[in-house]
Amino acid sequence: MNKESVDKYKKRIVRQYLILIFTLVFVLATLFVGAFTYRFYKIDIENQADANVYDKYYVMITDNYKADFWKSVYEGALATAKEDNIYVDLLGENLSEGRSCEELMKIAIASKVDGIIVYANESAVMTRLINDAVSNGIPVVTLYGDSARSDRLSFVGVGGYSIGKLYGKQIVSILENKSQSTEENLETKVCVLASADTQNTGQNIIISSMQDTISEETGDAQNISVSIVTVDNTNTFSAEESIRDIFLGEEVPDVIVCLNELNTICAYQAVVDFNMVGEVDILGYYDSKEILSAIDKGVVYSTISINTDQLGEYSVSALYDYYEYGNTSQYYMADITLINKDNVADFIDKEGKDE
Repeated sequence: MNKESVDKYKKRIVRQYLILIFTLVFVLATLFVGAFTYRFYKIDIENQADANVYDKYYVMITDNYKADFWKSVYEGALATAKEDNIYVDLLGENLSEGRSCEELMKIAIASKVDGIIVYANESAVMTRLINDAVSNGIPVVTLYGDSARSDRLSFVGVGGYSIGKLYGKQIVSILENKSQSTEENLETKVCVLASADTQNTGQNIIISSMQDTISEETGDAQNISVSIVTVDNTNTFSAEESIRDIFLGEEVPDVIVCLNELNTICAYQAVVDFNMVGEVDILGYYDSKEILSAIDKGVVYSTISINTDQLGEYSVSALYDYYEYGNTSQYYMADITLINKDNVADFIDKEGKDE
């Protein structure tokens, strides 16, 4: 082998050694960076896991988790719960299809949650499910709708009697305004949109209190007739159809009283669609941005504002007191406020600041 061949061979060997060294260095560097990254990733995951470990897990069950009213109640409950390292889940929100309150109750019981907050009613099925939960060691708080004959821990709601009085006084005010604008002593037709759920005792108290207040304020209420129309609140479409049928009838009411957020929005929209703004007065329920805007525009006469933060807070507090002290109050009542043309601007400003 000549010298030139020997030199080429040596250069090739050196080049191969260099390639091998660079390869080893690259592999070691990759392993080091990977190990370093994995270490911090693992620490981050562990920290997140630690942060998401709660002392207790409650669920809230409502008839319509998409409604602004229930979203607001849930936010109040979640904020209060997190102060004590408790998590509240709005059950049904992540399910592919809608479930009834009764079906969600079965899921909650089977899941062995630490507490249930449920929009209940007086049906035998709901009573049995609540008792079943309690017998399995799960305390139950009824929210906004009660099941008084069950073994529920507490009821968190609003004063139906007080709401009925506010509605009654608003109707009398509308009657007085109309009697001043016309010489004729015409009958005022009032239509109350009630839930098709016959087990809803809360709405029955509101209607009864409203009628009593009208009688007290007017003496005999001969110029006011009150009718009750049941509305299917299963979904927005069915509610819209029920309310549109009222406007397609022979006699359209002078006043429509709504007992929930959905019916308020549907009634407001129907008044606009049928070009009856100013002819039909709407007494609404809840203070969503859309309803406040309708009052400001003069489409809705007034609405009842419910302190949803309190509803959520009291629901969690009832369960917390039970676990902490072994007992709690049987009844919690949230505040209510009447919103009309006189004070709606204050509530609109508050909404803007909150955003």
